[in-house]
Amino acid sequence: MSTGHVLIAPDKFKGSLTAPEVAGHLAAGLARALSAGSHGPDVRRVPVADGGDGTLEAALAAGFRAVPVPCTGPTGQPIESSYAERDGVAVVELADASGLRRLPGGVRAPMRASSYGTGELVRAALDAGCREIVLGLGGSACTDGGAGMLRALGLRLTDAHGADLGPGGEGLLELARVDTSRLHPGVHDARIVVACDVDNPLLGPHGAAQVYGRQKGADRVLAGELDRALAHWAEVLHRDAGIAGGAAEIPGAGAAGGVGFAALAVLGATVRPGIEYLLDLVGFPAALAGAGLVITGEGSVDRQTLRGKAPAGVAKAARRAGVPVLAVAGRCLITGTELVDAGFAGAYALTDLEPDPDRCVAEAGALLERLAAERLARDPLMPQVPEPDSG
Repeated sequence: MSTGHVLIAPDKFKGSLTAPEVAGHLAAGLARALSAGSHGPDVRRVPVADGGDGTLEAALAAGFRAVPVPCTGPTGQPIESSYAERDGVAVVELADASGLRRLPGGVRAPMRASSYGTGELVRAALDAGCREIVLGLGGSACTDGGAGMLRALGLRLTDAHGADLGPGGEGLLELARVDTSRLHPGVHDARIVVACDVDNPLLGPHGAAQVYGRQKGADRVLAGELDRALAHWAEVLHRDAGIAGGAAEIPGAGAAGGVGFAALAVLGATVRPGIEYLLDLVGFPAALAGAGLVITGEGSVDRQTLRGKAPAGVAKAARRAGVPVLAVAGRCLITGTELVDAGFAGAYALTDLEPDPDRCVAEAGALLERLAAERLARDPLMPQVPEPDSG
């Protein structure tokens, strides 16, 4: 009989529920099933993220406070975003300012979308005195090499006539000069960490434009133009700002349309695997101590999950601590052997209860509670608390 508390540490179910909502529904389902005797295990919740969508929500659920910031969306529209702050550490989620979900009407703008709003969030955090900035990179709408972010932090980018460049990767094709003299002074005193789950370089067949351009609306021709624009951007930065020529090749430089490159090359950032860094940030190691079971998951557990996404990171950390892990998903597309190799003792999916995927999305909360009450609570790995001796 295993003992210890149950730790619920899921990522979001994209398109349905945030990570805190997933954790809440799972906890409610377990409580309903285990309250028959008042001796069910203690259930604790630590929602997680890997640096992309949901990073801000995970930080807030861990006790950070939201700091609202009016800023600029990826195509120039005014939006309300925020960063999360605790003890001088600011968590900035690029997707919340410069992400695909911020595109008006969902209309993609691969050549013009900018990371300027992300820079406004970083600037606001530096102005407030934050001395550690965690940049969660993922879900971006832009392929501008982080030029927009740097402009918001004081860089001036001009064309051959001395005029300011237009936004996005398209503008970089006309870049003639970079002036770094007005870079925000707080950059030099802050520790900046890039949290991302990709290891792409900036340029080439495995780079930002060629690999991720299509999901942002670029066809093969436009992706080629963006790759040339990014190469030119890196060349001019190297010439005018003394940026090391190899910065574009650092794994992670291609993250978020090249925002990773700008952070590494100009802001002096370091790269950490998103899930590993964020697990520490939200207090997962402390919550894991004494656990008898971990429940994690995301909307679709598939081969992408195994490539460093949040549930795989949770499973890796729990396995090191000798704690079994169950995965919960909207759907599960990997085999038993692959699950075991990735550190999962088993997996449950909403499709086990409801075969219609549309209903799984629309009714995810209720289905998660049913899944927890009817399946997870009965799993042999579920810790049991012995009833007190009445004699």
